[in-house]
Amino acid sequence: MTKPTTLPIRDEIELHLKWNLDDIYPSDDKWEEDFKRVSDSFPELNKFEENISESGEQLLAYLKASEKIGILLGKLRLYAMLSKDSDMSVPKYQSMDGRIKSLITEYLSSQSFFKPELLRVEQSQLMSWISALEELKPYQHFIDDMVRDKPHTLSQKEEEILANASELKDVPSTAFSFLTNADMKFPQIEDGEGNSIEVSHGRFYSALYSTDRKYRSEAYKAYYQPFMQFANTCSSLLMGNLKGNIFSAKTRKFKSAKEASLFKNNISVDVYDTLVDTVGKNLSPMHRWASMKKKILNLDELHPYDTYVTLFKFEEKKYSYDDAVELVKKALIPLGEEYLGILDKAFSQRWIDVCETRAKRSGAYSSGTTYGVHPYVLLNWNDLLNDVFTLAHEMGHNMHSYFTGDNQPYVYAGYSIFLAEIASTFNESLLLDYLVEHSSNNLEKLSLYEKYLNNVTTTFYRQTMFAEFESEIYRLVEEKNALSSENFRSLYKNLYQKYWGSTMVVDIEEEYTWARIPHFYYNFYVYQYATGFAASNLLSQEVKRKPETAVPNYFKMLKGGNSKYALDLLKDSGVDMNSSVPILATINKMSQILDKVEQLYETMR
Repeated sequence: MTKPTTLPIRDEIELHLKWNLDDIYPSDDKWEEDFKRVSDSFPELNKFEENISESGEQLLAYLKASEKIGILLGKLRLYAMLSKDSDMSVPKYQSMDGRIKSLITEYLSSQSFFKPELLRVEQSQLMSWISALEELKPYQHFIDDMVRDKPHTLSQKEEEILANASELKDVPSTAFSFLTNADMKFPQIEDGEGNSIEVSHGRFYSALYSTDRKYRSEAYKAYYQPFMQFANTCSSLLMGNLKGNIFSAKTRKFKSAKEASLFKNNISVDVYDTLVDTVGKNLSPMHRWASMKKKILNLDELHPYDTYVTLFKFEEKKYSYDDAVELVKKALIPLGEEYLGILDKAFSQRWIDVCETRAKRSGAYSSGTTYGVHPYVLLNWNDLLNDVFTLAHEMGHNMHSYFTGDNQPYVYAGYSIFLAEIASTFNESLLLDYLVEHSSNNLEKLSLYEKYLNNVTTTFYRQTMFAEFESEIYRLVEEKNALSSENFRSLYKNLYQKYWGSTMVVDIEEEYTWARIPHFYYNFYVYQYATGFAASNLLSQEVKRKPETAVPNYFKMLKGGNSKYALDLLKDSGVDMNSSVPILATINKMSQILDKVEQLYETMR
C-alpha cells in the first residue's frame, strides 16, 4: 500500500489518541470567562501595595489572594498552550496563547511591588509573624528563599520595568518556535521503499534509525536545508535571546547569566562546571563508541547521520502506541501500586496527545504542574522503540508533576528544573532493564545495550556538549563579542569533533545543529539532562536493589515539589550532586556496557 505523502490533519485522528482539554475548560467561551475574571481582579490585589509590610495578617491575606489568581492563570496558560500546540496554524489559538502571556506579564508587572516591599521587612520580624500565625507557617521556605534573593532584588520601579520587559525577552523564543514549527518548509525525498515523503521533524528522526544509508543521508541533508537557508535569521534570534538574558542578569547584579539562571534553584555554578569539566576529561568511552560504530557498520567514514542506526541485524520491531503502554506499565511495576494506579488514569483518561499531525508542535513534552489540573503529555508517534522510551520518559515527567501537585500546597506545587529530568530518565532506565531481562537472545540483548549506549550518548554526553556550547557562547557575548552564524558554526563543529573524537567526519550540515535546538532558548537548561541522567542512574539501581527503602526515598523527591531546595530533596533520595561521584559512575557504567557489547559481539561473529 502506498504511504501518504503528507501528514494527516488533526480531525483524522481517533479521539482516544488526542488529549481531552475539557478537563481544563469545556469550551473556549469558558476560557474567555476566566480570562476576564482574572483581568478584572488585578485592582483588588493592588490594594495590598504598601500594606503587606504592616502585619503578618496582611501578608497572609495577600498571599491567599495572589494564589487564587495564580491558579486561574495557570489553567488559562495551559489550555491556550495545548490548544496552540495541537495545531500551530490556527490563528485563534495563537492569539489566545499570546493574550495569556501578555496577561501574565501584566500580572507580574502589577504585583512587582510585593517582593521589594516584603524585603523591606526585617528578617526577625518576618520570623515573628510566621511563629505567631499558624496559616503563615507553611510559607516559611518560600519566604526564606525570597530573603535569599534580597541582594538581587531591585526597587519597586525597577522591578516593574523588568516585569514589563519580560514579554520582550520572549520574542526570540516565540519567533524561533513559529519559524521552525510552522513557517519552515522541508523538501520531499524518496524513502527507502521508493515513496515520496515530505520531510518533517518526526520523519527526520525516524530516518536516522533506518538501515538504508542513502535514505538517512538524504533525509539528514534535506532536513538541514531550511536551517542553512535561514542561518542568519536563526543566529539573530539566538543572539537576541542571549542578550536578553545577559541584560536581566546584569541588571540584577549577577556576575553572569549562568550564575543568574542557576541561582533560581540555589544551584552553585560549580555543579554546572564540575559536570562539564569531569565529562570533558572522560571522553574516551565516547571515542571508543564511535570507533565501534564505524567498525561494526563496516564504514570507510563515520558521519553524524550514522550515529543512530542500529549496529546489529536484529529485526526492528514496530510498537503500536497501545503495545507501548502495556510495556511501560510492566517496566514500572517496581514503583508500586500507587504509581501504577495514577499511570493507568493518565493512559485511560486522555492525558496524552499521541500522533504527529500537520502543524502540530514537534517533539515531545509533559506540560508540568498546573495546580488543580492533571498534567498532559504531547507525543509525535512513529512506532519505533525510541517512541516507547519517549513515552516512558514523558510519563516520568507527568507522574512527577502529578504527585507534586497532589501533595503540595500551591506555593510549592511545582518543582525545580534541576530535578525535572530525573524522574523521566529514571523511567527509561527501568524500561531498559526490563527489556534486557526479557530479551529472547544475545542479538536482542546487544541491541538493547546499544539502546543504553545511545541514551547515555544523547542524554548525558550530548547534553553536556550542549551545556559547554551554551556556556561558551554566553561567555563570548558577555565579553562584548558579536557572534554571527559563522561563529556559532565554528564553535559547534569543534565541540562536536571533540566529543566524538577523530573517528567522526563532521558534515557541514551538522555545523548548523545549534540553529535547530529549542533548548538553547531555555537559558542554561540542558546541563540538567546530564545531571538528571546521572542521578536517575543511581536511583534506579537502588530501587531494584533495595526497594523497601529506596522506593519511599524516591517518592520523597516525587512528592516534594519546591518544599525544599532541589539538591536537598535529591540528597534525601540518596544522591549528592555536589560531587562528581554520580557523573563518574555514569561514565564507568558506559565503559562496562561497552565491554559487554564487545564480548557478546565477538562470540557471535
